[in-house]
Amino acid sequence: QVRLVESGGGSVQAVGSLRLSCAVSEFSSSTKCMAWFRQTVGQGREGLARIAPGDEGDGAITYAASVKDRFTISRDRSKGIVYLQMNNLQPEDTSMYYCAATGALCWVAGFSQLNYPRWGQGTQVTVSS
Repeated sequence: QVRLVESGGGSVQAVGSLRLSCAVSEFSSSTKCMAWFRQTVGQGREGLARIAPGDEGDGAITYAASVKDRFTISRDRSKGIVYLQMNNLQPEDTSMYYCAATGALCWVAGFSQLNYPRWGQGTQVTVSS
């Protein structure tokens, strides 16, 4: 059973940066695609970025329009970590951030939370103005 553990959240002022980490118990056929989502109270989960950790290239990396050019997803296979570098944070980025994994290919899974069966516990990000 793949386990995902997020860390790196916290409080930051607007235009600041944070780097979230998702520690993966093992990269396997269950983690063909991994993604970062966020959810604010009372709203659905929003997909932000996805990556295929096992790929040599970055062709599978995709961003949501709301975070493109500000957020960067990456992975360190040797450490078993998927990162989300977040720059130029704004108050509207305040949310609980989750990483998720699926055995489906990224282009199949997309950003639908229903396609990701494995989730971490989340890490809170708070951005003040």
